[in-house]
Amino acid sequence: MLQWLSIETRTLHAELMERLTVREAQRNIGTLPGTFTTKHINGADYVYFLHNDPGGIRRNICVGRQSPLIEQLKEQHKSGRREESEDPIGIRELSQQLKAGRVSTADHALARIIRELADGGVFNAGGVLVGTQAFACIGNILGVIWDRTTLGTQDIDIAAEKNVSVAVPNIAADIPKILESLTMGFFPVPTLNRKHPSTSFSIRKSPIRVDMLTPMIRGNTEPVMISRFNAAAFPLRFLDYLIEDSIPGAVINGDAIAVRIPQPIRYALHKLIVSQERDVTAGAKKHKDLWQAHQILDFFKSERPLDIQPAWEELVAHGTDWQKKALRGYKEMECTFGRIDILLNEHPKEFW
Repeated sequence: MLQWLSIETRTLHAELMERLTVREAQRNIGTLPGTFTTKHINGADYVYFLHNDPGGIRRNICVGRQSPLIEQLKEQHKSGRREESEDPIGIRELSQQLKAGRVSTADHALARIIRELADGGVFNAGGVLVGTQAFACIGNILGVIWDRTTLGTQDIDIAAEKNVSVAVPNIAADIPKILESLTMGFFPVPTLNRKHPSTSFSIRKSPIRVDMLTPMIRGNTEPVMISRFNAAAFPLRFLDYLIEDSIPGAVINGDAIAVRIPQPIRYALHKLIVSQERDVTAGAKKHKDLWQAHQILDFFKSERPLDIQPAWEELVAHGTDWQKKALRGYKEMECTFGRIDILLNEHPKEFW
């Protein structure tokens, strides 16, 4: 049985998503962390802006010769920073209300890392938050309370295509520098083949881990360098289906962090496939895959049954291997957690 967030909490979350969209759209020089300095050169004063680019690269940019217009720009920066700290559109207040309303939240350390990745431009540059952190966001969007046993993880999984569409702004986010700037002790986890670059970052004596993932291309199993992130990603089969047409999400802590997450129905069907890729030593992860899929599919059975067929058809279009794995995963899910009975007459007979 689904556990629902209250209608008030669901309404507040919808309001939060709207306000996050506004805050992201309003980002300007006022929200850039940096300071103005003045240099006296050849008898004239020139104003410079010292700030960090997405990815933590420190830059000192000449704004121009001292003038009333430059002074106005400096004042706008002060005002913008002040407004950001004062939370003018009430996102922090909403986040606190949502926390009281039992939405899924990230603990402080994870939220701090995800915020730094977001502020560094990772999600604007085509990064998608996947895994259990995305599953938590999906529950909040759908307005349901997930079983807590499917939320307990300290992994942060970021997936991205090697190359992004021309529609995505040409920005970079240096992920190793972003993690280093947190001063939490992140280090690249060595790979079994020492010739390959690391695709994971961890903290000594801590379960926290950041993993970089990318869709597998033509069976290549070696790490793929994603230049705009200055980091390598581990190639995984079936990942392209998961991250295609990602949607906005929000990681909630004391504040809210705008991220990109997979479409909920794609997440569920993808978990059916992934469960069949687990070997005998990963029984707990397989159980978690199927339980997450069951909870999401249970929602769609109840609220949006017609959304399943198009997502299934897109999955099947990838080939019979994908279809067979999803079928096996679905049957195993039903045997473990119970039948869902999603409008059986409207779906391919062989699926069920």
